[in-house]
Amino acid sequence: MTEHHEHRQQSLTQATEARGLEALISRAARAGKGAAPVERWNPDFCGDLDMEIKADGTWFYLGTPIGRMPLVQLFSSVLRKDADGRTYLVTPVEKVGIRVADAPFIAVEMDVSGEGEDQVITFRTNVGDVVEAGPERPLRFVDENETGGLKPYLLVRGRLEALVARPVMYELVGHGEEIEVDGRTMFSVRSKNAVFPIMPADQLERLSA
Repeated sequence: MTEHHEHRQQSLTQATEARGLEALISRAARAGKGAAPVERWNPDFCGDLDMEIKADGTWFYLGTPIGRMPLVQLFSSVLRKDADGRTYLVTPVEKVGIRVADAPFIAVEMDVSGEGEDQVITFRTNVGDVVEAGPERPLRFVDENETGGLKPYLLVRGRLEALVARPVMYELVGHGEEIEVDGRTMFSVRSKNAVFPIMPADQLERLSA
């Protein structure tokens, strides 16, 4: 009984071996239940964990890729990005920091329904989230200086975003149109009666010339 109690009390930050990873998994066990109510939890910070989400969305633990998607989905369900800009795994009793190279999620598929102001763009992330872009889940577009291109991001929940994968981005901009935003004509996309500017229309013309 004592040994079982000690095992359950093992800290997230001590999860440095296979057995430790099992303890971490047991604390985050919400597979198939969707995201946990992490915004309502305020546990003590317990240090950093050697876990990283690479720019391509691959999760690494102790330098090794986590190949089992159910584990990735489970850990993603207890992610939270705080006002300090850092991303954490959060349970009711512990909060540990992890590293994120870019965005924690990747939008890997999209669907468009309706037209004009009734158009709705729905995305699926690499961990199974299905998100409709709109006023509460906006899209934003960031200039990618090293390539001269754009990186679109979709708000998934809280402060957590998904980077729109490049093939999906090409599909997304295929639904763009010129819309006047704050007195300027912008190449934009619509979803759920919200307009998301991509770039000024005249800039697009210069790039297309």
